[in-house]
Amino acid sequence: MSQQKPQPPLVFIVGGTGAQGTPIITSLVKDGAYSVRFLTRDARSRRSQDLLSLPNVQALEGTFADEDTLREGFRGAAHAYVNIDGFNAGEKTEIFWAMRAYELAREEGVQFFVYGNLDYAYKKSGYDARFRCGHYDGKGRVGEWILQQNRDQDQMGAALFTTGPYISMALGAATPMSPSVEDGVVTWRVPLGQEGAVAHVDLDDCGYYVRWLFDNQARANGMDLEVAIDLVSYHDLAAAFEAVTGHPARYIDTSLDEYWAHGPLGSGSRPAGYNADEGDAATMSLRTNFTGFWNLWKHSGGNAGVVRRNFELLDEIHPGRIKSAEEWFRREEQRSRELGSPGLWEQANNLRPVLKIAEDGRKGRL
Repeated sequence: MSQQKPQPPLVFIVGGTGAQGTPIITSLVKDGAYSVRFLTRDARSRRSQDLLSLPNVQALEGTFADEDTLREGFRGAAHAYVNIDGFNAGEKTEIFWAMRAYELAREEGVQFFVYGNLDYAYKKSGYDARFRCGHYDGKGRVGEWILQQNRDQDQMGAALFTTGPYISMALGAATPMSPSVEDGVVTWRVPLGQEGAVAHVDLDDCGYYVRWLFDNQARANGMDLEVAIDLVSYHDLAAAFEAVTGHPARYIDTSLDEYWAHGPLGSGSRPAGYNADEGDAATMSLRTNFTGFWNLWKHSGGNAGVVRRNFELLDEIHPGRIKSAEEWFRREEQRSRELGSPGLWEQANNLRPVLKIAEDGRKGRL
């Protein structure tokens, strides 16, 4: 009589339909090592259906802003990955529900909890108001709180997965660094200064790193895994695009006033979270939020500024990681040729959404 194959451990994922979600879920289930339950507002959406086509993946319809839904998601799960969309909730609401998610995961007996984090830039700058960026600081505060809870108990392991702007956003629609094509030249007009750099992240590598955290829980417990391709200068970004495509590209340093007058985010008068209360003094505008964002990267060049990364550690964990903008552009151009899809030059001339918020048109609910 044949024995039934044991079921792989279940990972409950909040944020599975976001930009990080697909590569993370794919990496977890590709070899049958894990099964996944992901939270979605609409299991019939294109992104949800793409995920449900993968093996050992199930959807839970609901919202992260509901205790009963979170309990149902965590119940029976061995592990969890939680990455709440701050541009849905806004900073204040995200902080509450991220902390509550951690507490409910412990309540339901989850063994290992990974939190999708961003740099606590305000603290890392020495609480300099120029670097106050709500969608970074909100996650960063929660991340520090989670690691403190982890030090104070041994019931549930935890780790942070700290990322940065996806490098695909540099060729995406409605992102802070969307380019334009001006007289045949791909042009990034952003307020990054001459020495600034962005801790750009490759989405495929995100899948690898999160899988590593779950596979290596003894080492990962208590870790803040801060990742990036590199601290990418936009002079280097433009040179890399030109080298790979043969089409001219440039970076033009832009003042904040000019950026908010003519840049990809418009005037920035809207709230940074589309479900946030505009009348709440805690709600930041897009302009205030992303002014801090650009100040942060303007002062992070050379891996010697506000945001830094341990690239030796990343090389050890993921020897095959993408390590430069040019390497990423070359891989994407090769993929485009193999799939018969538009190349980088065509993509620059027809920007498409990378972030779910752009694809959804800032619609939806918590």
